[in-house]
Amino acid sequence: MSECGSAVRPETLALDALIKATIEHAGDGEVRPASDSMLFLGNRHTAFPTLVVQDPVLEPVDKLVWMSIRLQASETGGNTAFPSYASIARTANVSSKATIARAIAILRITRWLTLCARLRGKCGCFQGNVFALHDEPLPLGDALHLDSDYMQFLREAAEHRHARVRAVAQGALATIDEDIELGRDVCADEHPVTRRIQATEVVEKEMPRRFFAFSAKVMTELRGHSSSRNGPDHQEQNMNPVEAGVQNLHPQNSNPASCSCSETNKTTTTHHSEQKKFVLHGEGEAPLIYPRRLSANQRELADRYLNQVPPDQRQAILDELEGRIRSEQRGMKPLYDEMSFLNSLCKALKKGEFESNLGIRVHEERIARERELQQRKARCADPSAIPGLENLRRQIQAGEGPIAEIRQTLGIRRPSKQAKDSNTP
Repeated sequence: MSECGSAVRPETLALDALIKATIEHAGDGEVRPASDSMLFLGNRHTAFPTLVVQDPVLEPVDKLVWMSIRLQASETGGNTAFPSYASIARTANVSSKATIARAIAILRITRWLTLCARLRGKCGCFQGNVFALHDEPLPLGDALHLDSDYMQFLREAAEHRHARVRAVAQGALATIDEDIELGRDVCADEHPVTRRIQATEVVEKEMPRRFFAFSAKVMTELRGHSSSRNGPDHQEQNMNPVEAGVQNLHPQNSNPASCSCSETNKTTTTHHSEQKKFVLHGEGEAPLIYPRRLSANQRELADRYLNQVPPDQRQAILDELEGRIRSEQRGMKPLYDEMSFLNSLCKALKKGEFESNLGIRVHEERIARERELQQRKARCADPSAIPGLENLRRQIQAGEGPIAEIRQTLGIRRPSKQAKDSNTP
């Protein structure tokens, strides 16, 4: 699992330990059929959280799927098997497995549901997933800590063939970009009371406020998108969700996390008309060199931070981050939150206050490695360019030099020219 620095809450760290124990127990060598696991996080109650019913982002079927998964945890305990699609369909009275797959994808995007781990046996065979169900959407920092592929999942879901999945994923990414553009630390943990007050204002008063993973601007756009989907243009799509392009993702037949957004349409239009086109760095330009300590989630997030600065300065910022990480080995205070430090570097650059310090040595070492690599390529392309090669060849032919001394020490006679000629066919 990836880490997002000191912003991770203590209860999330405790959950991380529980998930690792679950994975170790699942890999004890006993052969089991492939199945997914799930943990419910929250108070033990028979009623459902009010917030999941009032969530304006979730559609009714999404809420029913959440409740069906929650009922499974209530009946068998917090650490239980993830319900099958057939069980969810029977409980929620949903006939289409594609609709269930779409709902699970939206629950993961909105962080009501988290994919914490993929279980594999000792032979490497896939044995299922470990999910965590929450009684309110997780903060981004906690989601990045528990779900090592969350940012990649959002990016792929933003191109999903189903319009609703695509719109919600684009909204989550647009909120992250909006926070970054405003100079906020996206991994910083906001006080729970503040989050719930904002959610109450959105639900009860319909005020333009932030709702957990979505900014006020994105919430307005998502509501407009929901209204437009109820029009006649979308009736045919709603009547037949299977043909809408949502893949059947049964937990026992495939990997839900990796497949829930695999049905993508590369030519779809973006609902967020003002959203800036995001390009992964390294595509169409020189690839960036990231610090090795950054996880996959952190690299995806770093790309979004670096998208706010000029391209010719991005590698310098990453070098400074790498230099700060290396400085820990020289006795400097440990860096617990790499993304917060990267955010401060980007803000300093935009203000014109950035000066490379710890990254100078990192830059020089990389230039030296590149120069050495170019020299090796040149030597491989032209062996005659290797210094001393011709002199070594003359010494071997004349029986002089280090090889002749080794032969003399070992008592090996140099074959005469006549012996060579007699051995030649």
